[in-house]
Amino acid sequence: MTTTTVVAKGRTLRFPEGFVWGAATAAYQIEGAARQDGRGVSIWDTFSRTPGRVADGHTGDVACDHYNRHRDDVRLMRDLGLRAYRFSVAWPRVLPEGAGRVNEAGLAFYDRLVDDLLEAGIAPYATLYHWDLPQALEDAGGWTSRETAYRFAEYAEVVRDRLGDRVKTWLTVNEPWVAAVLGYGIGVHAPGRASAADAFRATHHMLLAHGLAARLLREAGAAEIAITLNLAPVLTPEGLHDPQAPVSAEDAEAVNRIDCLLNRQFLDPALRGEYPREVLEIVERIAGLGHVRDGDLKLIHQPVDLLGINYYTPCVVRARPGAPGSDSYPGSDGIEFSGATGPTTATGWPIVPTALTRLLTRLSRDYPEVGLLVTENGAAFEDVVAGGRVADADRIAFIEGHLRAAYAAIEEGADLRGYLVWSLLDNFEWAEGYHKRFGIVHVDFATQRRLPKDSALWYRDVIARNGLVKDRARRPTLEVVAARAGVSRSTVSRVINGEGTVSAEFREIVMSAVRELGYVPNSAARSLVTRRTDRVALVVSDSPSGARADDPWFSTVVRAAGRELEAAGKQVVLRLAGSAESRRGIERDAAAGHVDGVVLVPMFDADPLPAALAGAGVPVASIGRPAATASTPYVDIDHAGGAAAAVAHLLERRRSRIGAIRGPLDMPSARDRLTGYLDALRAAGLRPNVALGALTPASGAVAARELLDDDPHLDAIFVADDLMAMGALAALHEAGRRVPGDVAVVGFGDIEAAAYTVPALTTVRGRMADLAATAVRLLLAHLDGEPVSSRILPADLVVRASS
Repeated sequence: MTTTTVVAKGRTLRFPEGFVWGAATAAYQIEGAARQDGRGVSIWDTFSRTPGRVADGHTGDVACDHYNRHRDDVRLMRDLGLRAYRFSVAWPRVLPEGAGRVNEAGLAFYDRLVDDLLEAGIAPYATLYHWDLPQALEDAGGWTSRETAYRFAEYAEVVRDRLGDRVKTWLTVNEPWVAAVLGYGIGVHAPGRASAADAFRATHHMLLAHGLAARLLREAGAAEIAITLNLAPVLTPEGLHDPQAPVSAEDAEAVNRIDCLLNRQFLDPALRGEYPREVLEIVERIAGLGHVRDGDLKLIHQPVDLLGINYYTPCVVRARPGAPGSDSYPGSDGIEFSGATGPTTATGWPIVPTALTRLLTRLSRDYPEVGLLVTENGAAFEDVVAGGRVADADRIAFIEGHLRAAYAAIEEGADLRGYLVWSLLDNFEWAEGYHKRFGIVHVDFATQRRLPKDSALWYRDVIARNGLVKDRARRPTLEVVAARAGVSRSTVSRVINGEGTVSAEFREIVMSAVRELGYVPNSAARSLVTRRTDRVALVVSDSPSGARADDPWFSTVVRAAGRELEAAGKQVVLRLAGSAESRRGIERDAAAGHVDGVVLVPMFDADPLPAALAGAGVPVASIGRPAATASTPYVDIDHAGGAAAAVAHLLERRRSRIGAIRGPLDMPSARDRLTGYLDALRAAGLRPNVALGALTPASGAVAARELLDDDPHLDAIFVADDLMAMGALAALHEAGRRVPGDVAVVGFGDIEAAAYTVPALTTVRGRMADLAATAVRLLLAHLDGEPVSSRILPADLVVRASS
């Protein structure tokens, strides 16, 4: 079947007739009721209840309590106009031991859910496996055992017999790459194993399970059968935004190898009945091929009607001889994973909608026999409930951008049948616990209150019109802000023009509305009154050693500061202070009044710019403590206190030979972290042992080896930066030291990758977005003539498996 494209008419980009609009969830993430009505234990129950495995010890025991509130949730879906709802069946709720005894109460729940969905006019899309393997089967070998595939087929038959008369669309296995690699390969997901060989075996057995289940579903007359894969285009940095960019032979090989491991390792067996040659060579080298038996690929290659596509961000790589590769892609040595540049979500994933167009058109070209369904696409952002609503403009922009990309793919011939947003509800986000919110409906986990976000209401309108407004919505006007704040237009005007005649209470009400709506006032009109430019320079400076340029939290700080300034109606002027000439230019522009003020992103000791700006009377706020002048107000985190807390944590775990890897001392933050370590060790009467790193994984590895050479009995390392900590973990592994058994490791920064190291890294979290936003508010207060003073924000220890 080929989707008929529809030419946009008037003001609407209309999707094909019959296009399926819906939302998706997963059982363990929303159901809760972990011990209710005979449900058995899953690997995620065991994993999340193990200290250090999930952020802050969160579990899915309660989650969204969907098991007891599903009728309210279905009514919510109906009110949003959903045409389809993709849910997953919890294997341990149906078969508590994974096989044998059927739990009638568990099946009855899915009976009720399916009936309620149909009554509401919503098509049930049932996923049979979304990662909650019964623990009893894991104890017998889990997905590394071939028998688990056959137990899955038996479970699928039980569910099909009960729901098959009403469920027309079945999805067998969700994201086998994630379940195999994160769960069995690097251990950051359940069941927490860390073996590349096990990951390849688990991959094959999940594909085998898909084939066995698809065959029996087809024999029973299922209308639509699908497998759901996390897929992403693999691109070079140059090719990310330019499909015509030339690619060297070395980069082409790197792209092909990762495409095989991430995409074709799953696509080709399921849709062509074969593994790519490149995959077989890697698997044979790492795991052998004894688990791939004669006839397996024929079993895996069952006819399917739909390919479920979970897309979030592209994979960006290039060839770099000597690069260690990534543990997530065994066999990727000699390849550098650079990531995409640009805006990111709260999970740190770059936002690249155009890559979805390229993915969909590629899939329809290479696998034309199967229809396409976007089964997951969405984003986590820092949502705030204010005034009884969640104004999640970032999420709306994300979904709209990807829907426009999907529309473009349809116009280019992609056979796309539908789009299911991830996710309906904020939920338990696996190893991140409840910290990342993907839902279009906000969930207060303390009260279980549901609140549709602005994105849900926007999506409702998209569904109703079966398409998008042709032109993107314009920014809100002054009148809209006044209506939101419940004040007059003149009051809004006085507030945004900085007049002191408006009370603090109403100023905050107006500015809250400005931030929620993303309102940007007309700067020309404002400058007539205030004689301000309404421009603020966001100045980014590198250390002479270049240490800051690759720091992962840098983009978080810059993005958060930019958002806060734009919400206040300021035009952001990004300036790079990488040379003496550029710093002099910034000083001249600021002193001449071309900008109203300056937000400095952390400076190094010898930088004269903070003192020069302060001496010129330019309003300045620094993100981080600038050592060059005491007169510049700043916001920083408690680096010394965070380091001391890390050492105290190691001491509590009876570690007594605690080394440290410090950063370059031209950075005040590095000095403060070193001070915190030294003071804590001296207070405990222990000898310090310090090595120097350069804020890179490679330097962290070198420094860890130096510490081991200096003290062969070393039992813990405090690393003043997460990137260096990742290198230290690799060096300890190479040296045959178990983490944390032989040597415990604690980092600093809590970058996204910290939760996915092997083992997951205990680290000090600095909440960099809060740091940047607070610094911006400090500057804005300074511009309004209010007295300001520097602030120190607390740092929190995030305990994971490495300690």
